[in-house]
Amino acid sequence: MTKVITYGTFDLLHYGHIRLLERAKALGDYLIVGVTADDYDKSRGKINVKQPLIERVEAVRGTGLADEIIIEEYEGQKIDDVRRYGVDIFTVGSDWVGKFDYLKEYCQVVYLDRTEGISSSKLRTESRKIALGMTGDAPFLGKVKKEAEFVNGMEVTGLCAENRDRLPEPLGEIPYITSDYGRLLDRVDAVYIHSHPSDHYEQVKEALCRGKHVLCESPAALSRKQCVELFSLAKEKGLILMEALKTAYATAYSRLLLLVKTGKIGRLAAVDATCTSLEDLSGVGEEQLSSRWNSFCEWGPTAMLPIFQLLGTDYREKRIVSRFADRKKTYDTFTKVDLLYRDAVASLKVGKGVKSEGELVISGTRGYVYVPAPWWKTDYFEIRYENPAENKRCFYQLDGEGIRYELVAFVRSIERGRPNTYIERPVSEAIAGMMEDFYAGKDVREI
Repeated sequence: MTKVITYGTFDLLHYGHIRLLERAKALGDYLIVGVTADDYDKSRGKINVKQPLIERVEAVRGTGLADEIIIEEYEGQKIDDVRRYGVDIFTVGSDWVGKFDYLKEYCQVVYLDRTEGISSSKLRTESRKIALGMTGDAPFLGKVKKEAEFVNGMEVTGLCAENRDRLPEPLGEIPYITSDYGRLLDRVDAVYIHSHPSDHYEQVKEALCRGKHVLCESPAALSRKQCVELFSLAKEKGLILMEALKTAYATAYSRLLLLVKTGKIGRLAAVDATCTSLEDLSGVGEEQLSSRWNSFCEWGPTAMLPIFQLLGTDYREKRIVSRFADRKKTYDTFTKVDLLYRDAVASLKVGKGVKSEGELVISGTRGYVYVPAPWWKTDYFEIRYENPAENKRCFYQLDGEGIRYELVAFVRSIERGRPNTYIERPVSEAIAGMMEDFYAGKDVREI
């Protein structure tokens, strides 16, 4: 019996895929089809895949051409598969000519001509793109604009900015630039909001009321009540509202959560997160401070994310200790929060005027997880035990700091008509509630 193997993403299965599978099948008696996993696609830069793995596998199964379907999950797996399954022929499309010649040492390699004029990439590109507008902090939005170029199904078409002359180069290329937020909304399907946190609630609400999808930098609102209202409004109108916390979309961070929740380090006892960056405030007056993101808004949502996702939002007590740079006590240069749960504790340290090691440590009864600085750009973490021989290192590629991944999730959510967020609504509400208490001075002590 002659065994044949081929691989592919098989996104939006089309006639070209089927013809390739038919010709691969004709090369032998038994066809094995390897479908690439979502994480492996990400590592190869294919973040614009429209369908999840299960849908792509079922599409291949539905052709009736595959005798066996396997999942491709890592670099170098093809050699392992050829050996493991006793493969005689490896085949793939002719656009890969020469790429897999190294497999000739293990089996015959055949490059098949592809069907002209059709491809998944072309189908994705030709579908209507979501027109995205942006408003807020220009330097950061330059990153968003750059990362959006990697995402099929979306195009940045508008920007709301106060001073057009001072825009970084990527933003100056946007077709429509205005200082009027309402006019921006007139011309887009969705909006990315990175304005001052005090403006988020009104801007999100206005966008939703005008039928626009929203991706808003966390916190989405500065009170729990406002946060609940916004998410309820989005649901009522059939729109997508997501918080832009890029760490949540990093593959390594997602895997970290799964490992901890499945008991890899035993029962959780503590989560400690630190996020700091230094900002020069010399010569900055109090009025200017009020227009800047303070430490708690800048870093608080990121530091709270693993705490609330692992320990939940039902903490029993909290204590907030802050150092302020203004008399109104709204701009903190450093804040530490301690949370007491029924059977665990948590702490977070954030600062724009204090520097510390930006690490994440998750402690359990069997071991602990250590994520080195800057942990919020998670691509690597370690699971450590009492016996160092049992330690495990985990690495997952991270491109674009996670911004492009959250943009992909936003596009998919809009296309499917349901949220594809990695940030649970109770977590968003808990973050907003913490902001509310901070600004109200509840449980806050000053140093």
